[in-house]
Amino acid sequence: MLRLSEIYRYPMKSAIGEALQSARIDALGLAGDRRWMLVDAENGRFLTQRAYPVMSQLMARWNAAGGLRLSAEGLATLEVALPDADANLRGAFVWGSSMHVPDAGDEAAEWLSGFLGKACRLVHVPDHRARDIPGSLLPEEKVGFADGFPLLLIGQASLDDLSERVGRPLEMLRFRPNLVVEGSAPYAEDGWKRICIGGIEFSVAKGCSRCILTTIDPKTGERSADREPLTTLKTYREREGEVYFGQNLINRGSGVLDVGMQVEVLE
Repeated sequence: MLRLSEIYRYPMKSAIGEALQSARIDALGLAGDRRWMLVDAENGRFLTQRAYPVMSQLMARWNAAGGLRLSAEGLATLEVALPDADANLRGAFVWGSSMHVPDAGDEAAEWLSGFLGKACRLVHVPDHRARDIPGSLLPEEKVGFADGFPLLLIGQASLDDLSERVGRPLEMLRFRPNLVVEGSAPYAEDGWKRICIGGIEFSVAKGCSRCILTTIDPKTGERSADREPLTTLKTYREREGEVYFGQNLINRGSGVLDVGMQVEVLE
């Protein structure tokens, strides 16, 4: 039987992820997932671990008031209030998409600029300011600050196979999935088109192309000297210049997911 074995949420894009036992699925995927993001203070371009590996050591968690709690070694914890959805808007750019989203204010910007060593701003995406999924022709298909799609799924057996090929255990968080499925053969998810979990249907949109971020140790923030696992992935998971691992999903409904739920392959 296929089952949902892990759920992960990333409240801030490229900050530390959190494991959940239960999660709500809403219009933008996993509720609270990548709804906050750091942008360059000058040009609004999004900032990630690709250029700033130290972001892997930044803790960003929802607080009781609906805002964000920021913490990092050597810094005092900062509570950030949820900004007004239609005030203090700032231009933000995620790959080829532009957005106008609320800025979280100067105190958060100063705290994060000190941590990152670069002038940056913290922004939030309310549901009605989400961007279109790249290439989608359906107006209801939206995504927050995730790279391209609301959700990412990886089979546990796929990671186990990759770890064996690399020659050492690899952390699932290197690949930043939202959903992990166990009980399938390695890379079985490559052939799925539609799945159902907890009564919620998901379309499998496309494979997830991987980058240098996968070489960053999520515990230390250091890049692998041997560029693993990207080096090994390129030997057997490369197509037309892109390296794929995991599948992007679009949810076709809302509801609640719990670890341990059965995963049904519909197509």
